Order: sequence, then structure tokens, then C-alpha cells
Amino acid sequence: MFSHIMLGSNDIERSKRFYDAVLATLGAAEGMRNQAGTGHTRIFYRHDGGTFGVSEPINGETATFANGGTIGFACKSPEQVKAFHDAGVASGGTSIENPPGLREGKMGAMHLAYLRDPDGNKICALYRVPKAA
Repeated sequence: MFSHIMLGSNDIERSKRFYDAVLATLGAAEGMRNQAGTGHTRIFYRHDGGTFGVSEPINGETATFANGGTIGFACKSPEQVKAFHDAGVASGGTSIENPPGLREGKMGAMHLAYLRDPDGNKICALYRVPKAA
């Protein structure tokens, strides 16, 4: 459904340190630096067919986060959810909502962890617990 997801940053080096650490827990390589034709710096992460990017705003305005928006990252285990969260907090992110852990509801059981990145963007690590056969 998505070709890529891009977030804005007011401090691209801080964002690179944060996302290098967080996305490494999912197996992603260090972000690749790219200079846009406009002169703005962008960082791209490619992993499992997906592309995630962080960019200085091309319009020269301040980067802002989406009120009500969340970017979710798929995890392969509950331990990976916890590692994602812990790497994010250690790299300048802020833990938000409930502590990382199991949530059960109408959508099934899942392990979740929510963070705000250093620019205030809300991100989530999610592992869906397989339904019993």
C-alpha cells in the first residue's frame, strides 16, 4: 500500500542517531544520507521492502508532528518491541502511553510500545500475537 513514509526533522543529525539506534533493533542498516536537489539533507532507511525517511523540511519551515498521527513499525517478537522502545529512550526519545507490553482487545493480542522521537513524532513498535489454531 505504501511506497515510503517520510517524517520531518529540525535536527537531522539528532534524528539520524535516534533512528539508527531504533531501527537497528529491527535489523535495518544505518540510514543513508542524501542531499536533495534543494540542498536539504534526508536520511533513508530501507528494510524488508519498505522505505522510511527523515528530512529537513524542503519548504524551509519548521518541522512539526501530526496530531493524531502514528507511524507503526512491525516487530518479530515481544522482545524486539522492548528492544525498540529501550533503544528509543536511550537515544533521546520519550516513552508515552502505557509501558511496553501486551494489550488484548477486539483486534487480537499484540505487544506494543509507543515513543515520541526527538522531534515529537509518535512512533509505535508492534508485534501481533498469532492466533491459536
